[in-house]
Amino acid sequence: MGRRWTSLLFGLAVIMALGALRISDPYPVRVARETTFDLFQQIKPRDTPPQLPIRIIDIDEASLAELGQWPWPRDMLADLTTRLAELGAAAIVFDVLFSEADRLSPARFVDRGTDNDEIFAEALAGSPSVLSLARGVGGAPPDAGPKAGVAMTGEDPLRQVAEIGGAAQPLPDLSAAAQGVGVANLGRDSAGIARRLPLIWRQGERVYPALAIEALRVAQGASTLVVLGDTAGGGTVEQVRVGDLVVPTGPSGDIWLYYRELPEDLALPAREIFVDGYGQMADRIAGHIVLIGSSASGLLDIRVNTLGEAVAGVTIHAQALEQMLTGIFLQRADWVVGLELLIFAITAMIIVLAVVMTGPMSGLAVSLTAGIAIVVVSWVAFVGPRLLIDPSFSLFAALIVYAAMAFYRFAVTDADRRRIRRAFGHYVEPSLLTRIEADASLLRLGGDLRDLTVMFSDVRNFTTLAEKTPPAELVAKLNRLFAILGKSIVGHHGTIDKFMGDAVMAFWNAPAELDRHALMACRAALDMRRSLAELNASSNDPMTIGIGIATGPALVGNMGFEQRFDYSCIGDTVNVASRIEGACRRVGHDILVTQPTAQAAPEFAFLDLGSVELKGMSEPEPVLALVGDETMRASPPFARLLDAHAALLDLLSAGGTPSAEIEPALHNCAKLADATQPGLSAIYRAMPERLSDFSGQPVPQETDLVMRGGHNVV
Repeated sequence: MGRRWTSLLFGLAVIMALGALRISDPYPVRVARETTFDLFQQIKPRDTPPQLPIRIIDIDEASLAELGQWPWPRDMLADLTTRLAELGAAAIVFDVLFSEADRLSPARFVDRGTDNDEIFAEALAGSPSVLSLARGVGGAPPDAGPKAGVAMTGEDPLRQVAEIGGAAQPLPDLSAAAQGVGVANLGRDSAGIARRLPLIWRQGERVYPALAIEALRVAQGASTLVVLGDTAGGGTVEQVRVGDLVVPTGPSGDIWLYYRELPEDLALPAREIFVDGYGQMADRIAGHIVLIGSSASGLLDIRVNTLGEAVAGVTIHAQALEQMLTGIFLQRADWVVGLELLIFAITAMIIVLAVVMTGPMSGLAVSLTAGIAIVVVSWVAFVGPRLLIDPSFSLFAALIVYAAMAFYRFAVTDADRRRIRRAFGHYVEPSLLTRIEADASLLRLGGDLRDLTVMFSDVRNFTTLAEKTPPAELVAKLNRLFAILGKSIVGHHGTIDKFMGDAVMAFWNAPAELDRHALMACRAALDMRRSLAELNASSNDPMTIGIGIATGPALVGNMGFEQRFDYSCIGDTVNVASRIEGACRRVGHDILVTQPTAQAAPEFAFLDLGSVELKGMSEPEPVLALVGDETMRASPPFARLLDAHAALLDLLSAGGTPSAEIEPALHNCAKLADATQPGLSAIYRAMPERLSDFSGQPVPQETDLVMRGGHNVV
């Protein structure tokens, strides 16, 4: 129960951290949200409305090719304005900046005495014209005030409205002549996508309308805009009223742009207005709001909409006008954020409870179900009341909460597994545990034949020790002994097979395969000798051990029955290792190995001790004494001993050599042995009783000590 409460507290901590992240609303969270809304529009763009009184005059590539490069002389623009007015345009809106004087004017009209800007101003004054100003970096604030009057309701509704600051504005004479001036800037994020359009801007106490709002005002002949603020005192904008139209806005006075595919006939090439028969287009211009802009790529007025299309900026103003005329708006009120937080919290808590109470797999099913439900709710809200509810953060949070809870469960389970490993590690070699954890099939009965190195270790004079030692103290001594011996075996990648009374059996190259298993077994035996010496140094009753090591084929695997089995090995190699361990006392050395073991570890120091008769074996087994490691093998004392030992073996193997020749050689080897390693001379003291082990003659039965202390392992 305590663990469940801990898991619940961990889940709550993750939920609170994610809630803080959503409230802070960093840039990646905003990008994910807005990209999701873009995807909704791409799946279901705005429906095609009935014919609306909106037209675009496009300064396209063909018009530039026919009429000349941009900028055109202002007298041409005056002609364009006049002709559109004659055709009955309700508003002529220039999505073009006129912040500098016409450079072509002096050269073209030197004889007329009137420059192009004056001609253009006259045309603007005689038509329902709207010019653009643009927010810019480094420019001066707008000089002239807005053309329209502004009425406001609510307490300080402009608190969150964006400020223009510097601006690129029309020439004073042009601005004064026009019926309206609007801000042409689009709302864009760092990715350059036009998602929102500010409908009003402020500069101090002045309120400037957006280009689309100003176009609506001029087209309706209205003189005043009404900014409806939050009546609860929140200092936000709720609506903008233009003539007979009411446009709901966000808190800062902007709208979410809802795009559709615009028909090709919405735009007319500008060159068609300059032909002699332009009057035939009256039915396409009369009563329309006419937006003049450019789709030519060289004029750098190309924007990206939420449908992923690169479009002319003037078409985005046309999309906004369509939304205002049809009353189709995307809604994202302040309370939607609270709803999203509530959805996130409920979903995350359900996932936490599912993982804690039923486990990760059920939690995954709950997470997937919750994710699908969130997407469905968001989509239904979008296609129905056109409400923008963000599913992205809730989906992200569901993923993080599930992953965190699953990881927590894994960490707890892993901690339990480590405790199990620590407990069973006293009995089972760690690599076997690892393999069992990774492959449960290892628990099946059976085995395979492979090359192994097998070790037997036995305590010398254990019967005498047991007779004079109380049982509790004897068990404690054996436990201390087995602790250091087991540590040496496991530390050199060995598998402890079993503890048998006062003996230990271990093997190498199973279950994990090892390249130099014989070398590792020899190194473990030397480490066991050293550890025992350290233990004896602090004991009043020292112990001695014998170690036998054999390398060869053996059958290794799970032996027993389904409910009770051991991972062990059987075969002649096992029997040989047990028998040569029993021969340690006969040969006078504590570590004996077979020839295959010594050949597999040539770096170590070995001494050939002839062939010994082993119980149950038809042929004598050649054995070698393991004296030391690489350092011993390379030492000068051992090199001298090895030479003398080889000479002695030559004498012994010849047969019939007089004792007068053998005894000096034995004495010399014993002297060199003590200089090499204390106690090593015991090998040579035992040799007079073992001469037949070197000559090949049978050993008398009364001198055969191989049987004593040996282990009969099958």
